[in-house]
Amino acid sequence: MNTNDQILQVEGLTKVYGKGDNKTDALRGITFNVQKGEFLGIMGASGSGKTTLLNCIATMLKPTSGKIILHGKDTSKFRGKELADYRGREIGYLFQEFELLDNLTARENITLPLALHGITAKKAESDIQTLASMLDITEVLDKFPSQMSGGQKQRVAAARALISNPDIVLADEPTGALDSKNSKILMDKLSAINENQQKTIMMVTHDANAASYCSRILFIQDGCIFHELRRDKQTEFTAAFYDKIVAVMAQLGGGRANVL
Repeated sequence: MNTNDQILQVEGLTKVYGKGDNKTDALRGITFNVQKGEFLGIMGASGSGKTTLLNCIATMLKPTSGKIILHGKDTSKFRGKELADYRGREIGYLFQEFELLDNLTARENITLPLALHGITAKKAESDIQTLASMLDITEVLDKFPSQMSGGQKQRVAAARALISNPDIVLADEPTGALDSKNSKILMDKLSAINENQQKTIMMVTHDANAASYCSRILFIQDGCIFHELRRDKQTEFTAAFYDKIVAVMAQLGGGRANVL
């Protein structure tokens, strides 16, 4: 492994909720690295700590101990403008429930992260059009969320996560609110962006179909890394990788239905 290609380092990360008898160890010393251009999946049972992990990396939660290092910088030391820049420019976040503002058009929702940093939609128009074309949402740019399908909403949300050209995109159950057809469309688009632009994506998912697009998967159990799978995209088809994922999920307990 070439350490020069490491974009993110997570070292001994812990997160404890509550105290005494109400204490819950959500993360128990998790350590791993993410390579530039990697498509990393995070899977595990409900309550395993996977979303807590993602939210700590996004600085939406503060870890109890350990380090999260992006490009050699410890995120726990970020304050003020440096923290705002990290959240607004260095990471993009793709939510399960879209989180679009109903009173804004798709174009306005997409450019909202830029507006917070004083960049107008006019200045970003070329980037908007490029993303809209890649995600097949050009026809809804001037529509409001109520006028879009669920799949279109999530692809607009993906464009919003990508518009600032972040170093890493964090996706929390991005197919969770979509049917199988729209889930496949979204994953095909994200996979193409990952491969063609070498965009680093870290995705929490319960869906083995979505996870089969990843190049590596970390399975979390009780706040610890339980197992790791790697896929050689040059030689291993998604169907074969899917079968491996399902086999590990069964070992986690209860099979696919219990892996949330």
